[in-house]
Amino acid sequence: MTTRETDGVAGLLLAAGGGRRLGGRPKALLSHRGRPLVEHAVRVLREGGCGPLHVVLGAAAGDVRARAGLEGCVIVENPEWEDGMGSSLRAGLDSLAGTGAAAALVLLVDQPGIGAAAVARVRSAYRSPASLVAAAYDGERGHPVLFGRDHWAGIAASADGDRGARAYLKEHAGAVELVECGEVAEAYDIDTAADLRHLE
Repeated sequence: MTTRETDGVAGLLLAAGGGRRLGGRPKALLSHRGRPLVEHAVRVLREGGCGPLHVVLGAAAGDVRARAGLEGCVIVENPEWEDGMGSSLRAGLDSLAGTGAAAALVLLVDQPGIGAAAVARVRSAYRSPASLVAAAYDGERGHPVLFGRDHWAGIAASADGDRGARAYLKEHAGAVELVECGEVAEAYDIDTAADLRHLE
């Protein structure tokens, strides 16, 4: 039995955003290296050693299903995606609750500068269902983040609007292990038209 099968670090991709500041272009469908951005992010999670993979969709979910290669992923549709990232995080954690996963490594679809090396580094810091781990960039907490199963209920209860798990992580800052990823990843977001220059 492999390490991955025994520790159960699932990959949770949040890809529901409608790209309001991008003129309503769903982020999951932005083109990166010739394919939808959501495909790139799934590959990053897979190559970083996560499994199973759950993908939360919202805006244009039907188009994303039709145009993106998401084979082997559990697709979670969030009908409340317009309420913000918190609703997608809750939907994703709820979908994982029925699995044997002991932790969820959360990646955001709009951060293509974060690759498999950063995912693998954060994943390797997993110790138990009580783990809380986050990538750091020059000492500042960023993504991806890993939530041990023991924290899921508390995170879901506090996830609101676009804050996601921010409030929970702040409240439990002393328990969060920071893993420096600044030399293997860039944590920019694709939020505005100017950010599209980061896509290839």
